[in-house]
Amino acid sequence: MSRFARLLAAFAALCLLALPAFADGVVYHVDDAEAQATKALRNIRNHLDVAPDTKIVVVTHAAGVDFLMEGARDRRNPDIDYPSLVSALKARGVRFEVCEITLRNRKLRQDQFILDAEFTPSGVVRIGQLQSRDKYAYIKP
Repeated sequence: MSRFARLLAAFAALCLLALPAFADGVVYHVDDAEAQATKALRNIRNHLDVAPDTKIVVVTHAAGVDFLMEGARDRRNPDIDYPSLVSALKARGVRFEVCEITLRNRKLRQDQFILDAEFTPSGVVRIGQLQSRDKYAYIKP
């Protein structure tokens, strides 16, 4: 490995170590509920078990909003009831936000979502704000 490559690797490692010191919270990005919801909820639970003071916001858009709808369940494992899992995480301080552009595009209404869901004008804009303005780290499960 060249000297430059070793220096670059060392710099990257230092950046990763420094990330928690600069991050004020974590934004979890869900845009495909079928592929991501169960994994995201498990990751968030584990995250809080290890670092309970972490501020976490889950931003959903496109097909990612589906797990926040009333009566939503994991299609591959119907025993997984999303509203109860979300409610338990909400009680631990996690925010769950739904993109209003997605609502308009898919002709969905806010009253079709669980009470623990909040709404944001644009999921993509919200993720950008959390990362740049609010210094949140980004995770896409």
